[in-house]
Amino acid sequence: MQAPIPSQRPQPNTGHSAPAPGTTAASSPGTSGQTRITAKAAKRMLVLSALLALLFAVLASLVTYLLDPLQFYHKPFGYKPIFSSEQRYQNPGLALHYDYDTIILGTSMTENFLPSEVDKALGGKTLKLSIRGSTADEQYQIAKLAIGTGKVKQALWGLDYFALKTGDQESAGPFPAYLYDRNRWNDYRYLLNYSVYGQFFRGVYKELTGSGVQSLEKLYNWNDSVTFGKKEVLAHYRTAAQEEAYFGLNEDPLDVIQANFDTEVLALVKAHPEVKFIFYYPPYSVLREAVWASTNAERYRNQLEMDVWMFERLNGLPNAEVYNFQTAGEWTYDLDRYKDLSHHDQAINTAIIHTIGAGDSRYRMTTANAQALSDELEEQVRTLALTETGDPKSVQLLVGSAASSAKEVWFSSLAIPGEGELLVPAKEAAAALGATLDWNQATKTLTLAHAANRVSLTLDQTKAVDKDGSTIELAQPARLVGGQTQVPLLRLASVLGYDVSEERPNAWSLRYTVTERAAK
Repeated sequence: MQAPIPSQRPQPNTGHSAPAPGTTAASSPGTSGQTRITAKAAKRMLVLSALLALLFAVLASLVTYLLDPLQFYHKPFGYKPIFSSEQRYQNPGLALHYDYDTIILGTSMTENFLPSEVDKALGGKTLKLSIRGSTADEQYQIAKLAIGTGKVKQALWGLDYFALKTGDQESAGPFPAYLYDRNRWNDYRYLLNYSVYGQFFRGVYKELTGSGVQSLEKLYNWNDSVTFGKKEVLAHYRTAAQEEAYFGLNEDPLDVIQANFDTEVLALVKAHPEVKFIFYYPPYSVLREAVWASTNAERYRNQLEMDVWMFERLNGLPNAEVYNFQTAGEWTYDLDRYKDLSHHDQAINTAIIHTIGAGDSRYRMTTANAQALSDELEEQVRTLALTETGDPKSVQLLVGSAASSAKEVWFSSLAIPGEGELLVPAKEAAAALGATLDWNQATKTLTLAHAANRVSLTLDQTKAVDKDGSTIELAQPARLVGGQTQVPLLRLASVLGYDVSEERPNAWSLRYTVTERAAK
C-alpha cells in the first residue's frame, strides 16, 4: 500500500520564512511528485473503466447471443418462441432459422394471409415476411436474405404502387440494414441494442396475458384486432379529400417509379430463375381508387400505367406471373369487408390465394387482358355512385334515339337517392337528354323541354307539372347540393318522352339505357 505523501497534508506553521518571490508551491519537489502520481492514478482509473466497460459489453453481448430475443443467431432453446411484431427486426431471424420453401412479401395488405391456406393453394411450406408500410427496397432486402438461404422455391409478392415511390422510402423510418447484410462485424448494433429486449418482453407479456397469439400462423395478423364495416370506411372517405390533398404536391416522376421497380423487383426475379414469383395487385376498395383519382390525378394515372408496364416487364420471364385484383368488384364494392379505404379482411386474403392457386383467368394478367383490366378500373372509378345508405355502385347511362345507337354519358357528380333513380347536375341532365333548361329565380323553378314535352319542378318539392298542367309525383325532388342543382334524371327522362330500361350485370353494377319513345 502506498505511504501517504507528506506534501498532501496540511503543514504546521514553523515560523520559517515564506518562499522567495517568483517561486510557487508547485515548483517544489513534493508537489511535482504528487502531480505525477495523480496522473498515473487517473490513467489506471481510465484503463480500469475501459476494461470494465469492455467486460460489460462482452457479457451483455453474450447474454444477447444466448437469449437472442429476435432469434437472429438461433431458435430459442429451453422455452417457447417469442416473436416481435417489429417486422423489420424480426423477419431476418425468421428467414435464417425457420423451415419454409414459400415466402410472403409485401405491405400490410399481405399481413392477413394464413400460411396454412397458402400451403394448400400453392403446395409448399409458407413463411410470412410482410412489412407494414414497407418500401420496395425493404421488400427486396428481406427477399434477398431469404432467397440467399437456398430454401425459397416460390414467393407470393403483393405489389403496391406507393411502395415504389422514393419519397415513401425516405419516410418509412429506421431500417436495421445490419441484420440483413450477413456481415458479423456490425452485429454489435444488435448485440448491444437494449431495445430488442423491449420487443422481447412485450411478446412475453402478450403470451402471458393472452393478448397476442405467439405463432407463425397468426404472426403479424391484425384481422381480429380491428373493426371492419361500411361505417368505418365512409368515415375515412368523408375526410380523405382534405387529409390527402397534399400528396399531390410531391409525386415522383414516372421514370423514377419505373427505375425503382427495375432495381428492387425485376432484378431479383431475373437473378433467381430457380424461384417462382407470383405477383398480385391488391384489391383496395373502389372508394380508395376514387379518392386517389380526385386528390392526386398524376398518381392515379401513374398507377394505371404502371399496372400494365410492370406486367409487360415481368411477362417475358418464365418464373413470374401477375394477378390483378383491383377490379374484383365482389370485394372492392363490399365496404363491410374493409376497415378503412384500403385494408380488407382476412377472408379476402384467403380468397386471393385460392384464386391464384386455381390460376383463375379472370384475374391472371395476359397480353390479351392487361390493358383491359386497367381500363376496367378506370371505368369503375368514373362511374362510381353512392346509394343513400352509402353503398358504392358502378352506374352506366346510355342515351340515344335507339338502344343500338345509344352512347354512354358521364356526369361530374352522380348519386343514387333511391331505387331506380339518379341525381345528376341539372345542366348536365338537360344536355344528356337534348332538352332546353330555364331557371326562374323568383319561384326556384326549373323547366326542361324536349320536343313536344315539358316539365317544371321546384327545388325540394316532390310535385312537378307537365306541359298540360297536370301534376307529376316525383319520388325524389330537385335538390341544391354543394351549390349545384341536382335533378332526378330517370323520372325526368320518362316525362320528356324517353323510355328507360334497367339492367344489373352484377351485384355492384347498374346500367340504364334511355331511348326516345316511339310516337303513337
